[in-house]
Amino acid sequence: MSTMGPRGQETDVQEGSLADRLRLVMDRLPAGGVTLVEIRDLVGQDGLMLLTAFLTLVFMVPVSIPGVSTVFGGGILLIAISRLFGRSLWLPKPLEKRVVSTEKLRGAFNRGLVLFQRLERVSRTGRVKWLTAGGVIGIVNDLGLVLGAVLLMMPFGLIPLSNTLPAIALLLLAIGLLQRDGVCILLGHVANVVTMAYFALLIGGGGVIIQQIFRRFWGG
Repeated sequence: MSTMGPRGQETDVQEGSLADRLRLVMDRLPAGGVTLVEIRDLVGQDGLMLLTAFLTLVFMVPVSIPGVSTVFGGGILLIAISRLFGRSLWLPKPLEKRVVSTEKLRGAFNRGLVLFQRLERVSRTGRVKWLTAGGVIGIVNDLGLVLGAVLLMMPFGLIPLSNTLPAIALLLLAIGLLQRDGVCILLGHVANVVTMAYFALLIGGGGVIIQQIFRRFWGG
C-alpha cells in the first residue's frame, strides 16, 4: 500500500521491517485525535495483521487507557472475523466515529513498540510450519484471534495485566501469522490460556471477597 508521506513524497507502509512499518503509521497519526478507520486506512486493507499488531501496542503497559480496549478490541475482533470468513474488513459506524486522543496513545504506542521490536527480533520464519498452514489450522488460528479480542474487551481494564495479557496473545499471533512463525503462534495460543486462567482467578477471588463481605454484615 502506497501512501503520501511528508511534503507529498510517496512512501510504502508495506516496506521495511514490521517495527519500521508500525513506526511509520505512528508518525502519520493525525494530531488531536484519531479514529479506528483512520488507522485502518493508514495500514491498508492488505495489512490487517499489521493493524492487529499495531492496535495491541497501547496495552503493553500494566494498566491501559480507559475505554480504549473496547474500541481497539472491537476492531481486532472484526479483523479476526473477516479473516475467519474470508471477507473484507467492515467497521460499524460507532467504531468508525469513536475518536481517541492521539497524544495519549502516542506514548503508549512507543512503549509497546519496544516489546514488539524484541519479539520481532526473536521470531523466525518457517518454525513449526504446520502451525502456519491454512485449512483447519488456519481456522484455529483465526479463532485464537477472536478469543484474544473478546478477552481484551472484558471489563477488567483497571485491573493490572487484564488488558496486557490478551494483548500479548494477540501480538504473538499477529507476528506469527505475519512472519509465518509457528512458535510465535503457539505462544499466542498459550497466552490466551494464561489470560483465561487469570480472569478465572479474578472472578473467583472477587466472588470470595463479596461472599465474605456479605457474611460479615448480614450473616451474623
